[in-house]
Amino acid sequence: MRARSTMMWAAGTVLSLGLLSAVTGLTGCEKKAPAPAAPSTTTAPATTDVAKAEATKSDAPAAAPVAAAAPSGDAILIGHYGSLTGSEATFGQSTSNGIRLAIKEANAKGGVLGRPVALKEYDTRGDAGEAKLAVERLVKSDKVTAVLGEVASKLSLAGGPVCQEAGVPMITPSSTNPKVTEIGDYVFRVCFIDPFQGFAGAKFARETLKAEKAAVLVDQAQAYAVGLAEQFELNFKAKGGEIVTTQNYTGGAQDFTSQLTSIRAAKPDVIYIPGYYTDVGNIAIQARRLGITKPMLGGDGWDSDQLAKIAGDAIEGSYYTNHYAPDQPDAKVQDFIKAYRAEFGGATPDGLAALGYDAAKILFEAMERAKTTDGKALRDAIAATKNFGGVTGNITIDANRNATKSAVVVEMAGNPPAPSYVTTVEPQ
Repeated sequence: MRARSTMMWAAGTVLSLGLLSAVTGLTGCEKKAPAPAAPSTTTAPATTDVAKAEATKSDAPAAAPVAAAAPSGDAILIGHYGSLTGSEATFGQSTSNGIRLAIKEANAKGGVLGRPVALKEYDTRGDAGEAKLAVERLVKSDKVTAVLGEVASKLSLAGGPVCQEAGVPMITPSSTNPKVTEIGDYVFRVCFIDPFQGFAGAKFARETLKAEKAAVLVDQAQAYAVGLAEQFELNFKAKGGEIVTTQNYTGGAQDFTSQLTSIRAAKPDVIYIPGYYTDVGNIAIQARRLGITKPMLGGDGWDSDQLAKIAGDAIEGSYYTNHYAPDQPDAKVQDFIKAYRAEFGGATPDGLAALGYDAAKILFEAMERAKTTDGKALRDAIAATKNFGGVTGNITIDANRNATKSAVVVEMAGNPPAPSYVTTVEPQ
């Protein structure tokens, strides 16, 4: 099984909200050799413009054949806010890469509504306060047409009300907590929501793993983790399973001995951990050291190439629900991976990159159908999205602005462990 390369992000574009900002002009998805993420000590949000200078490049292969005249006129400016630095930096970096690839492809085909698309993005550093400030700047100062972001539900809950109040459509690629789209009618998502992801995890645990007893280990400070744990427990019990213990921790903790000792004593058949990869890697190592051999199961917060780098062999044989798998035998998936690898130095895209790509593509398609970038008309067009053929599946936006779509289950397998497609779970 192949190892997945680290997602790349142009760290040199990090600037400060508190300082006079010089905007760095980028040439679409600039092809670079693999580079490390921006250091977590950076105290500033990133600000980036992806604009029409792509046509001046001679060394980068086109992501798609040019099918129309070069775009002209004023650029359509869209915004992205994400965790580009900090403990979950791969989330924001991967999403940014997916969005950039979608923009490059759109501009290569003549733009959107005949105009080039440009991107302005800010780094939230994984902080809710920074997320709100970033969206305020995108909406009030940069005057973006629409906003893409965030990944973490907690941060989308901070930024979403700003878009709702301003009448600027926002599409979160991957915030799964149901409360996000409850903010209002200008807030959408292209990922499934926690009730379905919890159902998918419970169904897999009961029907495929044949687990009768489950333990749950949840990050009590994350809305994403708490919501997903609740849905897993509800569905696992509805399918005749027993939750033998639920243990809590706070993200960033280093010692899980107490919780894991209690879990070991409860003798579960599976351990459900709906947290982020940064914590899950350490939990896996400590669980194996304590002699816990039962499989671990989680959600899409596991999806990062850093998981295997942190956990090593301790994560092998564990599973998580996700939005897509790189080894899915689907032509659209494989075409996306080929284009992404060509653009980002051979890196294999994770689910966050695929969702960023799909979110941007849905936004562009809605603009074309609306024939305008006006907020209300664009909002209505996004809401009318039906059977959009995305990399992460066929996407229909329902009456609550959530995406109706399938989920996949992947296993961490191989040496070193990497996600391998196991099965698809369809909506209920």
